[in-house]
Amino acid sequence: MAIGLAVVLLGAMALDTRVVTIGSEAGPVDDGFSAARFGPEQFPLVRASVEERAVEAGELAAAIAEDPAAAGERYGVAAGIGPVIPLSFSGVVGKGQAGIYPVDVEGIPDELTIRVQTGPAINGTDLRDATGTIEFGQFTNQIEYQNAGAAINDEMKAQVLADIDTGELTGKTIAVTGVFKLINPHNWLVTPVRLDVQ
Repeated sequence: MAIGLAVVLLGAMALDTRVVTIGSEAGPVDDGFSAARFGPEQFPLVRASVEERAVEAGELAAAIAEDPAAAGERYGVAAGIGPVIPLSFSGVVGKGQAGIYPVDVEGIPDELTIRVQTGPAINGTDLRDATGTIEFGQFTNQIEYQNAGAAINDEMKAQVLADIDTGELTGKTIAVTGVFKLINPHNWLVTPVRLDVQ
């Protein structure tokens, strides 16, 4: 009797089994958000957008000094408490702390401090928000939305900062293209999409 039941069970399992050929349309379906996939897919798009729209720091500083709101609207992308603005500059790196370095940029007002973050921790979601095309509604929840920002930051570190000795930048001249969130018009914390040591 037990053997008969086992045969019936195996037969039922065989009838319920579906064989799927690798690469067929009946293959695995998209399993939703993947940070490991999202960062490498999105960072090149973010970088291209930022590089295309970047404003030279001196020109941007003058526009912000005249009217921060108008400058943010003209050059930036709305993102919560302040617009995210793309810019480019070069200058001499000062003494940093925790991977954040002030940069002495010629042609900007003395009261303006420009700093660039080089990690190991890259803070904020400025890269995620830089284009205006990555929005909360594209994700299941706030955790995925935050993870999307972290994934882009991680990919930036891999593509932009991995080959730079970020612990030895003081005194060197760097050229940077990146973004910052305009909250304090006198203090810009830039997240780079390109950083070249000259």
